Amino acid sequence: MDSSQTDPQIRDVEINQPPTDSVSELAFNPKANFLAASSWDNEVRIWEVMETGASAGKASYSHEAPALCCAWSRDGSKIASGGADKAGRMLDIGTGQTVQIAQHDGPIRCIKFVEAENSSPIVATASWDKTLKYWDLRQQSPIGTVNLPERAYAMDCNHPMLVVATAERKVLIFNLSNPTTPFETADSPLKWQTRTVSCFTTGDGYAIGSIEGRVGIQYVDPKLKDKSFSFKCHRDSTKTIETQVYSINSITHHPIYGTFVTGANDGSFVSWDKDSRHKLKTYSKLGSPILSTAFSGDGKLFAYALGYDWAQGYKGNVGTIKNTIKLHAVLDEDVKPKQK
Repeated sequence: MDSSQTDPQIRDVEINQPPTDSVSELAFNPKANFLAASSWDNEVRIWEVMETGASAGKASYSHEAPALCCAWSRDGSKIASGGADKAGRMLDIGTGQTVQIAQHDGPIRCIKFVEAENSSPIVATASWDKTLKYWDLRQQSPIGTVNLPERAYAMDCNHPMLVVATAERKVLIFNLSNPTTPFETADSPLKWQTRTVSCFTTGDGYAIGSIEGRVGIQYVDPKLKDKSFSFKCHRDSTKTIETQVYSINSITHHPIYGTFVTGANDGSFVSWDKDSRHKLKTYSKLGSPILSTAFSGDGKLFAYALGYDWAQGYKGNVGTIKNTIKLHAVLDEDVKPKQK
């Protein structure tokens, strides 16, 4: 993709009382400025974020093992999470009540609310036990179970499309009008392990990121498949003869403009316009891996988590990387598509 300008300095605001261990996922409430984070310290935390960037803790609850994912309901009244304790849990923001809503035979790596608009909440959970399950919050047992070809690594939903990426580079696409049978099962267009997927805001495809500094733009509609392409990013060839290649840990689409931001192990995030195949903005490197990213519902705030990503195992965790979350004020020109 073509390049655009670099941000010389970022004056972003740190969240109040960030998690004590690495963040696994960030999620912004679609209806209000509440930010949620699941983390490896077993906690799911929610902050209220002011327009000034100041934040205040609003609620928190615990898993019995690391919390691996979190997602808000469509109406913003509930936050759900999955953990290494093999349980899906949910907090009602209004009542403060926490309940268990899902159970697997292995850690729950991915969770999303997948119901149609103005419908009763349905939660999808994808696990390392190689299953995808659907849960009606009014029932204790799953209303549908899908056997996956491998362990679930990433998942996203833009109703009626649900995309699940697994180990061994498999990608399953579901039309939620038929939620237990994949509409399509394919190999990732990328040659290395999948780290993240994010559905287009237009609902006709998804972006997929791998550990090898590469992003795939994939259209689902057969008429648009010729528009699919992949590109390299988050690579550094300045230090040595060998190019340093960094994992793409997060892809997040802007809710208004449909452009997207990648966050990676090189400690930077970059905004892209897939339609014009243009890099919109490269931000300064922040000194530690970006683990997860999220836009607020109005697209005016961008949250990113910094911390150790465990890419070098426990030996690499020498305690020098601070676990934190920062808030970035989004400028229109940084995320608005370029005129063709």
